[in-house]
This record gives sequence, structure tokens and C-alpha cells, in this order.
Amino acid sequence: MNEHVDRKLHFWDAVWDLQVETCPCDVHFCDWIEKTGIKDASIFHFGTGSHHIVGIRQAENQSNNCVYGITASPGEYDTFVKLAIDRPEVEKTYKAFFGDIYQLEERLLPQFDVVSLFHLCEFRNERNDLYGALTDREVTDMLTHKTRSGGYILFYTKSFAFDTAESTVIKQWEKESSVEKVGMYETLLVYRKK
Repeated sequence: MNEHVDRKLHFWDAVWDLQVETCPCDVHFCDWIEKTGIKDASIFHFGTGSHHIVGIRQAENQSNNCVYGITASPGEYDTFVKLAIDRPEVEKTYKAFFGDIYQLEERLLPQFDVVSLFHLCEFRNERNDLYGALTDREVTDMLTHKTRSGGYILFYTKSFAFDTAESTVIKQWEKESSVEKVGMYETLLVYRKK
């Protein structure tokens, strides 16, 4: 007799409102983009939040940047749909989709100029294994491959899982990948693809 195994998608049953004092990564990311002078860029953003500040600021700041965001929260995706309906000028350059980042399919992704991996190692667990999802390292490698030469890959150093991400993914990835550490900006660790 086979034991029933729940192979349903692992998702986040909550929403994250903008709480800069607790989690400033998205605001720091927007500030970094503006300070660096990045324009006309294609940005991949891991974890939209219900605030969608990255997509909104890029639509409003005259940069002509476009953002492709992923959320594992149905509630955050619902707020994107409302944003898209209410503010089509934002939706033009900001697309968000619902899904498990560990289920990304490389063939469906374009090339990016900037990739944020702020929530690396925060969410994946044995539930993802039940349906053969990618690992944090595999996601990092895939999105590095999808980053254009000269593009940027950023991590959030104040994530509750950053120590794990650094020790199990980032250190080895840095040695084995064609990337160089640029340095810190506020709470963000910045790399550039060679």
C-alpha cells in the first residue's frame, strides 16, 4: 500500500508589506540602482512583497528599467493584479508572476542585466524535494547564466538565512563562477558577472 505523499506546490501563505525598518532590501535595491545610474535594464527580482516597490519605483524614476518579479505568495500576486489594473503605466514595465522560484525553467527566462537573490535559502525545504525542485545553488547558477556579461547579482546580507546562503551557496559560487565581488551597498552584497 502506497503512502499518500502531498506533492502540492510549496508556497508562502502570507504577504509582506513594506517594512523598511525590518527588511530594507527592496528600498536599498532601488537606491542602489538609481545611485549606480542603471538605465534601460532588464531586472529579475526574487520576492516582490505586496508593496511591489521595486517595480513601482523603476516605472516612476525615468530609468526605463523593466522588472520581472517572482512571488510564492498568492496574496502578493493578488496585489500585483490589482496594481496592474489600477496603474497600467506601472504594469507596462513591471511584470510579476506567482510560482516557486525552485521551479524556474531556464528556457522561459530572458537575459537580465540585474538579478536580486535576496531571499536565497529562506524558503526551500523538503517539501520542494517532493516534486524535484531546484536547489538554492542551482537557482543561483541558472540566474547567473541568465545574467548578461557585465551585469549584477545581489544578495541581502540581513536575511535571516544569509549565513546559510553564504556558507552553502555564495562562497563556492563565487569561486566557481565568472563573477567578481563589487562590494557592499547598505545591506546588499553586490557581484558583477565578468
